[in-house]
Amino acid sequence: MQNTYRPLARTSLILVYLVILAGAVVRMTGSGMGCPDWPKCFGYLIPPTEEKELLWTPEKTYQKGQVIIRDETLLLAREDFTSGASFKEDNWAPYTRHDYAVFNATHTWIEYINRLLGALAGLAMLLLAVFSISWWREKKSRVLFAWVSLFAIGFQGWLGATVVYSVLEPVKITLHMFMALLIAGMLLWMIHSSDTRERSHGFDRKTYTFWWFAVILSLLQILLGTQVRQFIDTRSEILGMGAKGLWLQDPELIFYIHRSFSILVLLLHLWVAYRVRRLQLGFQKIYASLWVLVGIAVTGIAMNYFAFPWGSQPLHLVLAAVLFGLQWYALMEFISASRTHISS
Repeated sequence: MQNTYRPLARTSLILVYLVILAGAVVRMTGSGMGCPDWPKCFGYLIPPTEEKELLWTPEKTYQKGQVIIRDETLLLAREDFTSGASFKEDNWAPYTRHDYAVFNATHTWIEYINRLLGALAGLAMLLLAVFSISWWREKKSRVLFAWVSLFAIGFQGWLGATVVYSVLEPVKITLHMFMALLIAGMLLWMIHSSDTRERSHGFDRKTYTFWWFAVILSLLQILLGTQVRQFIDTRSEILGMGAKGLWLQDPELIFYIHRSFSILVLLLHLWVAYRVRRLQLGFQKIYASLWVLVGIAVTGIAMNYFAFPWGSQPLHLVLAAVLFGLQWYALMEFISASRTHISS
């Protein structure tokens, strides 16, 4: 059972990143309300593919909680019943969480796939938590992290529900994203702590300090980016998807801070990469972080100067999540190297 710990942690991490990718596609396509209820989708475990499936139909069997759209309103079946020749209001209760009642098959299935990946990630982390118990006598921290991460993804599921109930309130979307990064960080710690390979990293105190600054500044940059995204979301709702060229017209101050701050983050990463290479410290993930930063800069430029070309927005977000993962893992490698340096 102990041998399954690291593979399950890696599988969980891959699934969490797939959820982040799917969430980015949801944002890009405007599919956040594709399933207006939670945890089911229009009251179904597997959502409908056509709007007619959500319209009231005579002589049809309905199950409790099943959803229909009638007069631009969501209605829920109060109990299991079979409809008669005419519609009876007593069989239905209004959906009170919000008043959004639109069906779009594409949006529904994009959001459904996002939720399905989240459920798979939760299942993988449940298995990880169960199998981690075999480490209790030797490495209690591995067990504790596995169970905390399981509760964290459960909390993430609840956050997802509040996002839907709030009809995509920007602050809750931002919190939802940072919770995903926190879960990824815990899984990366489990993967790193269970790596039994001999590490051959050098250590330099000044480079280590610079890397701490790089990680902190990058997290701040991600936070600034979420504020810019909230501004863009508001503009896209006002101007529509056909006016992408106007979304960043006369932006708020936070946009200029985010854009200028990216230069500082890039320069700091270049400096750390230079020191790692010159001192032969061997932290390869820092070079990977640098290339991911370049990708983030390119997608940011594309959105700003080329009116949000297809895929640029979700790619920008996913690359930011990948950057966090690389930075965090490299930081753990630095910490391990510092302990080895002190003990020697």
